[in-house]
Amino acid sequence: MKDANKRFDYRVKRVRSKICGTRERPRLSVYRGHKHIYVQIIDDSKGVTVVSASTLSSELKGSLSVTDTVVAAKSVGVLIAKKAVEKGVKKVVFDRRGYEYTGKIKALADTARENGLEF
Repeated sequence: MKDANKRFDYRVKRVRSKICGTRERPRLSVYRGHKHIYVQIIDDSKGVTVVSASTLSSELKGSLSVTDTVVAAKSVGVLIAKKAVEKGVKKVVFDRRGYEYTGKIKALADTARENGLEF
């Protein structure tokens, strides 16, 4: 198990070394926990979180029966896109944080694109 964690940490560092969010294109960072999905849009030049959303957000908390599925990821993608557009953020850099671009991560990204974010 330790080797798997080391490989994951290496992938996280490798992806993060190539991605940096600016004021014009902040970074959309995804964290996938065991039960929930968390997303933040971060301006790395200031070190500030512009917008955040998760399956624990008050907007989604009552509507999701299961919070660790592709359907939940799509709901979070819609929510983060709506919040970002309201704040005036349309272009972002996608930080998948070492996760493979399949399943929940892909569903979240595709849904965010469909609802107004460009990356």
